[in-house]
Amino acid sequence: MVSQEMLSQESTLTPQSVDTLYATHHQWLRGWLRRKLGCREQASELAHDTFLRIIAARNAAEIREPRDYLATIAKGLVFDLFRKQALERAYLDVLATLPEASLPSMEERALMWEALLQIDRMLDGLKPKVRQAFLLSQLEGLTYAEIALRLQVTKRSVSNYMTTALAHCYDLMEAP
Repeated sequence: MVSQEMLSQESTLTPQSVDTLYATHHQWLRGWLRRKLGCREQASELAHDTFLRIIAARNAAEIREPRDYLATIAKGLVFDLFRKQALERAYLDVLATLPEASLPSMEERALMWEALLQIDRMLDGLKPKVRQAFLLSQLEGLTYAEIALRLQVTKRSVSNYMTTALAHCYDLMEAP
């Protein structure tokens, strides 16, 4: 189940701790997710992703309240799934408004979708006003004064929001 490559000597993660956690709680987690999502396939996929996160965190042996811990990770994954689905609906709605002659090719659609997902991941870590200021500036071309009026904040706050957003995006681009 867990490759030796994924395990670290200095980590408390052992094949036995992951196997035990999985054997004891996987079925419960999958059922819990199925009730939340109403879809067996999505529940199985998110349960799998939940355990992959635990493997990546290398802390299976340290978990004291496994179901609470698993549910917390799974809730975040459900939130990500819903956000991705909403983004996909919006993307498809925009495509539906285009005349057939100007529709992008399937390859271009795939590239645009990947770019949208990457942008969404980058903006996900920002506070709502910071994200909104960044989008108003970059997508709508509003000035800091116009953004300040729209968000009902000062121009200085908008400047701080933009600095935060740009630094966040830069840090993510520089990360391995």
